[in-house]
Amino acid sequence: MTLLDEDVEYKSIIYQEGMLGSLVLGGSKVDPIKFSEFINRNAQNGWRVVTMEKDIRRMLLFFKREAYVILMVRRKR
Repeated sequence: MTLLDEDVEYKSIIYQEGMLGSLVLGGSKVDPIKFSEFINRNAQNGWRVVTMEKDIRRMLLFFKREAYVILMVRRKR
């Protein structure tokens, strides 16, 4: 997909696991299997990952939770 030659649309997503793991364990990491399934579901709809960045987010002052900020692109429909 050449971004300069086509009309495209972008979406940004913050992917993170639920709050329960952070509360119970004091920190929560992204499950790689669930994360892969999430990316593949979006790919089936034509979305491609352009870039992503890992982020550690604070929750309820003391707890940390891993998240990914993802930028995706696809041809306009």
